[in-house]
Amino acid sequence: MTTTRTVDDLDPRTPVLVGVGQSAERIDDEGYRRLSAVDLAAEAAGTALADTGADAAAVAAAVDTAAAMRQFEHSTPGAFPPLGSSDNYPRSVASRVGADPRRAILDVVGGHGPQHLVNEFAATIAAGEAEVALLFGSEAISTAQHLASAPDKPDFTEHVGGQLDDRGRGLQGLMTQELLAAGLADPAGQYALFENARRGRLKATREEYARAMGELFAPFTAVAARNPYAAAPVERSADELTTVTDSNRMIADPYPRYVVSRDKVNQGAAVLMMSVAAARRLGVPREKWVFLHGQADLREQALVDRADLSAYPAAVAAVRHALDVAGIGLADVAAFDLYSCFPVAVFALCDGLGLAPDDPRGLTLTGGLPFFGGAGNNYSMHAIAEAVTLLRGRPGEYGLVGANGGMLSKYSVGVYSTAPSPWRPDDSTRLQSELDSADKPGHTRYADGWATIETFTAVHGRSGPPRGVVVGRLEADGTRFVAGTERGDDELLDLLTTGDPVGTRVYARSFGYGNRVTLTEERMNEFHPPRTPALRESYEHVLVRREGHVLEVTINRPEARNSLHPDANTELDEIFDAYFADPDLWVAILTGAGDKAFSAGNDLSYTASGNLPWAPKNGFAGLTHREHLPKPVIAAVNGYAMGGGLEIAMACHVVVADEAARFALSEVKVGLIAAAGGLVRLPRTIPPKLANEMILTGKRLDAHDAQRHGLVNRVVDAGGAVDGAREVAAEILAGSPTSVRASLQFMAETAGIADTVAAVNHPSSVMDDLLVAEDTMEGIVAFTQKREPQWKNR
Repeated sequence: MTTTRTVDDLDPRTPVLVGVGQSAERIDDEGYRRLSAVDLAAEAAGTALADTGADAAAVAAAVDTAAAMRQFEHSTPGAFPPLGSSDNYPRSVASRVGADPRRAILDVVGGHGPQHLVNEFAATIAAGEAEVALLFGSEAISTAQHLASAPDKPDFTEHVGGQLDDRGRGLQGLMTQELLAAGLADPAGQYALFENARRGRLKATREEYARAMGELFAPFTAVAARNPYAAAPVERSADELTTVTDSNRMIADPYPRYVVSRDKVNQGAAVLMMSVAAARRLGVPREKWVFLHGQADLREQALVDRADLSAYPAAVAAVRHALDVAGIGLADVAAFDLYSCFPVAVFALCDGLGLAPDDPRGLTLTGGLPFFGGAGNNYSMHAIAEAVTLLRGRPGEYGLVGANGGMLSKYSVGVYSTAPSPWRPDDSTRLQSELDSADKPGHTRYADGWATIETFTAVHGRSGPPRGVVVGRLEADGTRFVAGTERGDDELLDLLTTGDPVGTRVYARSFGYGNRVTLTEERMNEFHPPRTPALRESYEHVLVRREGHVLEVTINRPEARNSLHPDANTELDEIFDAYFADPDLWVAILTGAGDKAFSAGNDLSYTASGNLPWAPKNGFAGLTHREHLPKPVIAAVNGYAMGGGLEIAMACHVVVADEAARFALSEVKVGLIAAAGGLVRLPRTIPPKLANEMILTGKRLDAHDAQRHGLVNRVVDAGGAVDGAREVAAEILAGSPTSVRASLQFMAETAGIADTVAAVNHPSSVMDDLLVAEDTMEGIVAFTQKREPQWKNR
């Protein structure tokens, strides 16, 4: 318990919450005002200033820090405010209430944010680095959607300018290419994985688990029904919450719509914090003061690295630590608000803390995110406001707010009470180190072979069959992977939507666009029949010409500067598979159609159109990620080799460039990186300092500079790249194809051996194979007979 009983002996810098406010409107309200997010936050902030019981204007003038939560319309790449927005949201709100703070902050994405801000600025105030902080956030998502196409839609644009500490989105680790490839673009799908992992651990039937979700959330709806700020103030029974109907459609198994966080809201909330000295100076009555007795901020491992997908150890540890800092136990807490975007976010805390889901104290103060409303990243600001209001009426009792961010990723906790308490720093940094050092199960990006299902979901759209998603463990090594199901695989989809899949054996296969699973290997082969490598008669995006032992491959997309999208990459991958498998093809030449570009790399227009970019497992053009190119490939660079185009050229054995050729890794110019080998191959090909400059600035090299630095073998006249490549091919064909392949093999085997002598002495089958090769004897005999050898390629 706290040791300080009066406020008189508190350090004047002790932080205290002195004002809270909320605002809301629904589009079907009789007095609907079409408020912007700024308006909603300003209304809540004004209420918080008035809630202090002091002179609101004087308190506003004393605000030195305005810290705001980021709205959803600024939270994800590609999102935009359909009705416009402020260019400095914190200062727009502050100016509405008469504040001119020294510092304005726009925080990162995450539902943990409001509680994290309270924890952060409590420490900042205690350190004397701030004195009065106004924290707030708001959303007008419902209004934006309602009025986006209205002829008289409002313009919420505000140009405020001024200092702003924009902390960015902070989305790193919350979404990966692997999850997107499996079809998990929305939070509901990822949370469903955790939920079904928990159901699997409990060995509960679908019906039992649905009933548990309903029983957990039914009391939440009762609280929301009484809350004037709730977005959906309707009390519902457990059965009503989990029975699938037209209005309660399935979102992602096991979630029907009613148990999913509701983000279509118009809500704002604000909290005013200050030092005890400021509260005294500004005349804030003592009965308004609420102290932060304990706090913690912890983060979880990435989804694929968690030992147990059914648990949330970071959140459990955060709650326990906050209680330890406060000097109380769980039994001493009178009221809780546990973040409730999905049932598992609450269940995981109950499991880890030994808290009953039907605890008579209740687990929500607002009504919960599916019923009160998600309020974007700002939900927990409402929970804190409710806690402060409640605890003022119950002096000396304790309230706990647990705020979750990301995909069960970050958890911030605050323990509150009117009882006076000195500021006590937490030890979250040490606890985070312990969490980070926990054992990880091992993860593979490319999964092939038999596996068992660890967890799963089926993501439902408004029409068509759902998309199945599986997290599995490979039988061979126990590593974890994420996979999607094949469209049309009704048997597996039926298992995922009606059965108990956890522990079921499945067969996995990897592709450039991600992993896929079926129930049997035979079923996988039905979807993806084994293909014997062979050249087709024609291709949509590539031209192929076979001349003797030489294969000429031309990227045929001149209108797009021969840039590559998935279909073009797939064709090239198939072509080079056929080339490497055909014993009668000894040399390949790769070029681009027209005279403007060899290849501009990734087709950004394709990606900008909303398509998910991917390349085959063998990489760009089917070359950049191959472990070994067993036969010579010559790049005939005509014009620009930019970004992925240069990466393709560097993957080839020989580069012939015409005088018009230009080379660059231009990815930084468009916010990307040269991940298809450029960041690795360029510093190993040209002087590292020059490579650094090209990578970091997008600097271009012309053909002669590229040759001078070892990036290009030969420079020929403009328009002569293919002819120059043919000359090189002829020179290669003059040698033994067996020796050429053996040389490439030995170089590949020793490329990773740093010590020269160790590389020379590397044991290889190459020399043994040459001893019995017909071409070896033919070469020796032809030399002694002073004639041209007749190579057999064997």
